[in-house]
Amino acid sequence: MDLGIKDKLALVAASSSGLGKAVARALSQESAIVAVCSRSKEKIESAAAEIQAETGNTVLPFICDVTNHKSVQKMIDFLTIEYGGIDILVCNAGGPPAGKALSFDLSDYERAVQLNLLSTVRLCQAVIPQMERKHWGRIITVTSVSVKQPIDNLILSNTARAGVTGYLKTLSNIVAPFGITVNAVCPGYTKTDRVKNLASAFAADGKGTEADFYLQLEKDIPARRLGDPDDLGKTVAFLASEAAGYITGISLQIDGGFIKGLF
Repeated sequence: MDLGIKDKLALVAASSSGLGKAVARALSQESAIVAVCSRSKEKIESAAAEIQAETGNTVLPFICDVTNHKSVQKMIDFLTIEYGGIDILVCNAGGPPAGKALSFDLSDYERAVQLNLLSTVRLCQAVIPQMERKHWGRIITVTSVSVKQPIDNLILSNTARAGVTGYLKTLSNIVAPFGITVNAVCPGYTKTDRVKNLASAFAADGKGTEADFYLQLEKDIPARRLGDPDDLGKTVAFLASEAAGYITGISLQIDGGFIKGLF
């Protein structure tokens, strides 16, 4: 199936590893021009070279901190001048630390909101004017199944990413007349460093071993396996496609059936 995004310019935030890298790879496999970014020069250049060698398509590495307005604007200004503007935006950022509500102070909540919510707002505000001019655009944000079913030990993520979901749903209605879709993907437990950290926290809390953590997860997932980052990458590529032009305002879980609710 031709997704219709050949030579479209896609920006994937926080894409040196894990889910962001998988998304960048999937878009590059569909012949999009992909800009990837990270705070680490070494990691992002390595990831870009790896994906470009694999797909044979252009991958542009940038050093960027998505919590810093000037850093984001500098990257987007360059892409706008050199490539005519961003067609596909994938908002992504690492998750805040695991922990319960009373184990954090106000500054921890402020950092989580800056990392997950305000980084999304910042990126969207920077690219939407150029998408409106083109009368075409795709915005996809990586959130979490915690926006559908809060996870006890992820109070910071539950709080910040619920805000992201409200923002995206509202935004989707505003920009739809311009041919811009806005959606979120909600990964469940996936084989990433983030889940490894949760396993370590599980063991540190005395709840069992890390192996027990994974066994418990797999028992609770109807598919009986953790997700693979490529599961998410392929879903994002579809939502970025021409074929998905009438899908907007959704939060789609990619979780092997972990969330049991109807919505």
